[in-house]
Amino acid sequence: MTGQAPGGAERGPGEGAASARGRDGSPATRRLCSTVLIMETVVIWLAIPVALAVEHASPGRAGGAGVVLALAAVVLAVLARRRLRWTIAGGSVLQALVIAAGVIVPVMYFLGAIFAAFWVIGLRLGRRLDVAS
Repeated sequence: MTGQAPGGAERGPGEGAASARGRDGSPATRRLCSTVLIMETVVIWLAIPVALAVEHASPGRAGGAGVVLALAAVVLAVLARRRLRWTIAGGSVLQALVIAAGVIVPVMYFLGAIFAAFWVIGLRLGRRLDVAS
């Protein structure tokens, strides 16, 4: 039996409410997690030249840490579409690592804490929105 989709199009038998919203029905959480991670990637990339110019960190240490953290954030943002649980676990670890990057660039203590707060807010708000829809 088929039903009507919101735009008036026919919906197939396997296209219920949960599959229309994603695998586990959490599109807002996915979107907010991805957004936080992508914005965090920009901040991480911008911290690399600061580490080199202002903090006089070694290029290998600062560049290596920055590239690894930024790539991890991008991979997790993409992964949010398919494996939200992995993204939440990996993103939480990433928040701790970004805060720990303050050892190389001290301002990352502050920026990492801000993004960790955005991460927690995104998770809570996303779940609240997903439950409401």
